[in-house]
Formats: sequence, C-alpha cells, structure tokens
Amino acid sequence: MEAPEKSEETVSNITPRIPGTVNWGTATVIGVFAGMLYGGSKEAAASVSKDAEVMLKLGSTPDKREQHRLMRDAMEKRFIRVTRGSIVGGVRLGMFTAAFYGLQNLLAEKRGVHDVFNVAGAGSATAAAFGLILPGSLLWRARNVVLGSVLGAALCFPLGWVHLKLVEKANEGNLAAYTDQRGEAKSGVGAAIERLEGNLSK
Repeated sequence: MEAPEKSEETVSNITPRIPGTVNWGTATVIGVFAGMLYGGSKEAAASVSKDAEVMLKLGSTPDKREQHRLMRDAMEKRFIRVTRGSIVGGVRLGMFTAAFYGLQNLLAEKRGVHDVFNVAGAGSATAAAFGLILPGSLLWRARNVVLGSVLGAALCFPLGWVHLKLVEKANEGNLAAYTDQRGEAKSGVGAAIERLEGNLSK
C-alpha cells in the first residue's frame, strides 16, 4: 500500500523589489570601486611633488648604487601611498553608498512606496551618521550631525526627484519598445530590431 504523497509548498520570505529602487549590493560595489579609483588617483597626483624631490636628489648623487636605492625607496613609498589611498577611499565611499542605499531601500519597503522622500530621508540620515563619526568634541559632532542632516536632505531631495523622473522616462521607453500596436509582448531582440528600423527609416 502506497502512502499518499505530501505536496510541499515553498514559502518565500523575499519581498518583491519596489520599482525604481536600486540594488543595494551593486551600488555598494560600484561605490567601493569608485572610491578606490578616486583615492588612488588623488594620492598619485599628490605624490608628483615628492617625485620631483627625489629627482633633485638623484641629480646631486653621483653614485649609481645610491641612485638605484633612492629610486627604489621612492617607488615603494609611492606604491604604499597610492595603495593606502585606494583602500581608504574605497572603504569610505563604499560605507557611505551601502548606508545610503540600504536606508533608501528600507524606507521604501516600510512605507510601501518609492518616492523622493525616501531618497531625502536616506541622504539626511546617512550624512548625519557620517557627521557623527568625524573627529572632534561632542559639541562639534552635534553640529556636524545637524549640518549633515540638513545638507543631506537638501541635496538628495532634488537629486531624488531627477532620479525618479529618469526612471519613469526609462520605464515608459521600455514599455513602448517591448509592446507593438496590437499590445503583444516582444522579445528584447525584436524590439531592438524595430527601433533600429525606425531610426533608419527617419
């Protein structure tokens, strides 16, 4: 006698992403790499004056071994400076990006809508938190928190509005590209071919 099979239902705890929200992981990785690029290039540009000092020392040193040692030391120090600048820049911008987009997605999920107030709130809270961790006295940190909160909201409100308008425009373009006159869905390749034909016929 066979036992009846149990039908197992899988329950997903993952809530669907609200349209317009940014993927937190992707944004954080982009922020880390952008910070590494900025920090490394900033340190590389700052080390140009130090390289000029080394060249002056090389000109005044007739011994080839001493010249080689000076060049090696200068290159090692430059490599360490650029590496340190890259790591510090990547960590700073990566933390800021992770906090900003994490708060933005959290606000969108809790409120059930993604609008400009989520962006402004995330910018305000992130700038306030980073103002709190800056060095200084307690009064100075309190001033940085208030200033960061106000500036974060003031900068992120118009940027969030522009971002949402661009997302709306992109979604309208995608919807028009993927549906034809009869309302049938098209594949990405078919829509791309039709757009190309439309551009060539103009």
